[in-house]
Amino acid sequence: MSGMIERRTLLGAATASAVLPLPLTPPLRTEWRDAARGRTVPVLIRAPLHTDPAPLVLLSHGLGGSRNGLAYLGEALARSGYVAIHLQHPGSDTAIWQGAADPRGAMAAAALNVGAALARLQDIGFALDRVTGQDTGLETGIGLRIDPGRIAIAGHSYGAWTVSHMLGERLPLGGLGLGLPDRRLRAGIALSPIPPFGVAPEQAYRDMSAPILHVTGTQDRGMGVADWRARTVGYRNAAAPGFLAVFEGASHAAFAGEEIAGGYWNDPTYHARTAEVSRLFLDAVLRGSTGARAALLGGAGLVPGDAYESKGLA
Repeated sequence: MSGMIERRTLLGAATASAVLPLPLTPPLRTEWRDAARGRTVPVLIRAPLHTDPAPLVLLSHGLGGSRNGLAYLGEALARSGYVAIHLQHPGSDTAIWQGAADPRGAMAAAALNVGAALARLQDIGFALDRVTGQDTGLETGIGLRIDPGRIAIAGHSYGAWTVSHMLGERLPLGGLGLGLPDRRLRAGIALSPIPPFGVAPEQAYRDMSAPILHVTGTQDRGMGVADWRARTVGYRNAAAPGFLAVFEGASHAAFAGEEIAGGYWNDPTYHARTAEVSRLFLDAVLRGSTGARAALLGGAGLVPGDAYESKGLA
């Protein structure tokens, strides 16, 4: 670990600020049709039971996941006053492995599908167009309103890849006319970030300016990453403000929250920690909460043995 991480590990963790959970509306599962692409995007919406304009977090699952993934994070954020919209990305979702004769082979092939990667980014742009162009209360029936000035994006693994590129990480083939970074996104949460491919780190992150929370674990291997330290490359090379949390013992699957995959893909051991650090980060960045910022920078939500550092957030 770096010197800063070692020092902050030894300090232990501060106590997280108490937050009274808000009541929620029933989760809404629906499908959004992108007529321009002829593509249907399944979504799951979690929302607090109030009518004030709320900050929004879009959630993007990992390879082979679904809109049901990251449920622990979406529910925790909704109970903290955020609207959480989980997107499902056809072409890199559960359909690639369910019923496959060789699920691992199908997953490996899907990871190399450039078209599916591009579609993920377009899914986010489409969702942003939809939520900023109409009152989503028309669909949910609860009078829900989104605050278009406070929108963030979160994702795990391939979803973290999606987060990073929506916020400006350079694509190996150039911008492809996507107009990234998307300035409507004011912050990001990258769980198990993916190191850049085909672009040097000092070039990959140079256009990023939105604050990003990076979360990984000391056993976070997989998706071409043999050492968890490789997952800190984005934090170390982006000029944008950021926070890095490293959970002792957490594996790549620790953050997925994919019930349908079962086993370690839905192990709750690190879910509460991840959700609390995410809440504090978003409260500090999107809501301007000085209390949340102080708690975050003091290690709130973490436990002894975890490590953290920050830049540009003080």
